[in-house]
Parts: sequence; C-alpha cells; structure tokens
Amino acid sequence: MSALNSIMNIFMPKDKIFFELFNQMAVNVTKMGSMLSKQMHEPQHEERIKIHNEIKDAEKDNDKLIHKIMVELGNNFITPFDREDIHSLATSMDDIADYVYASSKKMIFHNLSPDDNMRKLCIIIKDSCSEISQAVVLMKNFKNSSEILEHIVRVNSLENHCDDIYDMGIKELFEKEEDIKQLILRREIYSVMETVTDKCEDASNVIESVLIKYA
Repeated sequence: MSALNSIMNIFMPKDKIFFELFNQMAVNVTKMGSMLSKQMHEPQHEERIKIHNEIKDAEKDNDKLIHKIMVELGNNFITPFDREDIHSLATSMDDIADYVYASSKKMIFHNLSPDDNMRKLCIIIKDSCSEISQAVVLMKNFKNSSEILEHIVRVNSLENHCDDIYDMGIKELFEKEEDIKQLILRREIYSVMETVTDKCEDASNVIESVLIKYA
C-alpha cells in the first residue's frame, strides 16, 4: 500500500508548491516596485543608496525563487498548468524584477537625481507591478477569471500610459537638456524604466493565455 501511495504522490499535481512560489514572487515584485518609487521620490542621495541596496537584495531573492520554480518543474511530472506557461510566467516575472533593479542601479551608478518624468514613470511601474502581482495570486483559482482579466486590462492601460510619459520625457530632454552627457544618461534610464511595464505586459499575456486554456 505504501508503494502505491508513493507512486500516486509522483502523479499528484503540486499546485501548492508552484502557487506558493508564484505568490512569493508576486509579493517580491510588488515590494520592488514600491521601493523604486520610494527611491525616485527620496531627495537625499545617501538615502537613495540605502533603498537601492534593499532593491538589490529583493532582486537576489527573486533569483532564488525562479531557481526553485525551475527545480520543481524538473522534479514534478504533473503541474497545475502547462509547463511552458509556468516557465514563461516565471521568467517574465523575473524580467520585471531585473528591470526594476536595473532602473535603480543606473540611477545610483550615474549619481543622477530623479526628474519629474522619472517620478511619473516609477509610479506607473509601482502600479503595474501591483496589478500583475494581484493577477498572479488570483491564478490559484481560475474561477476568478473575470477579476484576473480586470488586472490584465489595467496592466495594458498602464503600459500605454507609460509609453506616453516616456515619449513626452524624451521630447522634453531634447528641448531642455543642454548637457549631452545628461541627455544620454537620462534617456537610457527612461528606456529601462519603460521596459519594466513592457515586461509586466508580457507577464499579463502569459496569464491571459493560461486563462483561455483553463478558465
């Protein structure tokens, strides 16, 4: 009987394992988005460095979580939804964390003070990270498909809004910034920050694909 139980355990879906890891990743991504916003609104450079170090630690935590998900994919025969979708969602969530960290790092590395458009972008990033994370948490129960779709729609809307702020920011840079070095550096950071919302949209596309298959 114990041998039969062992065999059955192999083929039992490990929903709790995967969803718990995704929940942890969602919490981490939300935290990183909030910390980036805090960093961009902090007037003191020394304090911005401290916040950046917190973001750096959170990004490392995220790397550990995606590693655990990949290990579980290798160890478990049956998964709560397609293995390819699990892999895609995990990597897209990791991309969000990577670009949030990159945005923070570039600001500190180049010793730049945030401007108004950067602050606007980071608020959109914060909201986008929150929306995608809430959608991920709700995936544990596909009966919440309508609520999940509401978050997906908001992620897409925020991405469009981010594009508008990005375009306006670039326009203002070329109109007002006389220091070519500053122009190049700030344009680079605008681009990295805008990419965060692109990655949030990528994650929302994965979630939407899963809903179509299983909801």
